[in-house]
Amino acid sequence: MSETINFDEQIDRIGTHSIKWDMMETYYGLKPEESLPMWVADMDFKPPQAVKNALQGSVDHGVHGYFGGDTEHYQAVMGWMQKRHNWTVDESWISTVHGLIQGTAMCVQAYTKPGEGVILFTPVYHAFARIIKANDREVIESPLEIQDGIYRMNLDLLASQLKGHEKLMILCSPHNPGGRVWTVEELKAVADFCVEHDLVLVSDEIHHDLVFSGVIHTVMPLAAPEISSRLVMLTAGSKTFNIAGGLTGNVIIEDKALRQKFLKVHAASGTSPTRYGVLMATAAYSQGEEWLESLLVYLDENRRLLDEGLSSIDGVVSMPMASTYLAWVDFSGTGLSTAEVINKVQKEAKIATNVGSMFGSGGDGYLRFNFACRREVIEQAVERLKKVFAS
Repeated sequence: MSETINFDEQIDRIGTHSIKWDMMETYYGLKPEESLPMWVADMDFKPPQAVKNALQGSVDHGVHGYFGGDTEHYQAVMGWMQKRHNWTVDESWISTVHGLIQGTAMCVQAYTKPGEGVILFTPVYHAFARIIKANDREVIESPLEIQDGIYRMNLDLLASQLKGHEKLMILCSPHNPGGRVWTVEELKAVADFCVEHDLVLVSDEIHHDLVFSGVIHTVMPLAAPEISSRLVMLTAGSKTFNIAGGLTGNVIIEDKALRQKFLKVHAASGTSPTRYGVLMATAAYSQGEEWLESLLVYLDENRRLLDEGLSSIDGVVSMPMASTYLAWVDFSGTGLSTAEVINKVQKEAKIATNVGSMFGSGGDGYLRFNFACRREVIEQAVERLKKVFAS
């Protein structure tokens, strides 16, 4: 029996220890009761009913001890990758981590030494640079170029800039914040680059289920199977099903030698899976496909409405998106300084957004808007933005 899915349901998240809602006043000086939170990348929607059922079953049982027995979870991950991405994964390839930020950090520790370089295509998800620097490695920024309104990688320019100490590349696929789904040809070019320059490639595909109609995302192992000996895949159900609070992600490594290096660092971290994160992920991967299909339709309309509204404001350009629920919006054409734009959006319109500069080179002049919210919020945001930029 199909579950009832209502993404327009108003759910009060204030006072629920939600970073997105409860920390707005701390970071932005905005009262959540009168402001719109469009910053932190989680959704204001309930996950699939199966997730609630799994948690409720555990609560009703009443004993909350250490989690054990990963087989069901691994089978769910493997089944999802096969069905949604045509990618055959072996159980032995999978390691469960406390979210992909931790997974990324352990990759940096496993495959590089202090002082060595890690390549990022910027602007890109801000946590990458933070993790690299915190581990005393050097961030090597390869600025993305805008061609026909979307981001492109310039690997020739990157090659000319290498210092010789680079050991690792992190690719965001699909791209956050640009919403870009890389083509097979682009992915092959990245793989060839890593082989030529002896780099381990970490492909962060946390958004690979959130791809809009008419666009095909190809997982890196299928785009370039020849790179398996130096490829680490990061996937998770956290963005897909809005279960980020479960802090559960998948590090999938086919090559045994590469996997052993990661497992050594993982063992040294002393971490093990959380009961509730694994229960949520297993349920979502096993029974969440219908919910996801409905979500993508809803998000696509939110995307259209936000893009249409933003495009009606002189000097504002929203980058065309093929994936994610994070709009990347260029305000540089307004003639206003970054500080003036931020003041209008955050102080006057009372909308909390991520400032582009935090994503690295190329982010200045941009703001990132999370549109995974009720349609009414999108309509309010557009109305507020039109009003404050009318002058």
